[in-house]
Amino acid sequence: MPELSEQQAREAIVQAMQAMDARGLNRGTSGNVSLRWGDGLLVTPSGVTPDRLTAEGIVHLDAEGHAAPGALKPSSEWRMHAGVLTRRPDVRAVVHCHARHATILACAGKPIPPAHYMVGVGGGSDVPLAPYAPFGSDELAQAVIETLQGRFACLMANHGLIAVSTSLPRALAIAEEIEEQAAVYWGTLAIGGPNLLTEDQMADILQRFQSYGQKR
Repeated sequence: MPELSEQQAREAIVQAMQAMDARGLNRGTSGNVSLRWGDGLLVTPSGVTPDRLTAEGIVHLDAEGHAAPGALKPSSEWRMHAGVLTRRPDVRAVVHCHARHATILACAGKPIPPAHYMVGVGGGSDVPLAPYAPFGSDELAQAVIETLQGRFACLMANHGLIAVSTSLPRALAIAEEIEEQAAVYWGTLAIGGPNLLTEDQMADILQRFQSYGQKR
């Protein structure tokens, strides 16, 4: 993927937030997006709805989490974004949203089991659930970082969903697929529960995913 200029990166973050809103993955001022940038990151500002978000309003934080004088206040979840990007050199983009079905399961304390093979998009045989901690806290950042080890997505107890990847389009696509898997699992619970795939079956799926799609 070609390197983005800072302006392009800022515009990509705005577009990702607006896409989440348009696709029903987020509502109002909930959710946030970040991109690794140099030794720090670019992250959405706190309390700004997608329709009012501008490229200039995206906040640059340095390696210590400091913004430039006059910048908007960064997302309350900036510690979570910074922590993930610091601990995961394979990750460049982070998407956090309050997608309805994922949030329902998160509020019920239910990770997403292998009801459908596409759950493997999250990087494992299920989508785990990070324990609850207040939004914006160091405790939440740490809980998410630990739960995401080796994964590309997890639920956040009584909160929502987080997805990570090498680019914003990929992270957004993962978030959208995990929300679909949450909806499928939620639906099976209404008719007696899912028929789960086995660990061996999911291991086969994860291996198949390695050669799926177009490789550039």
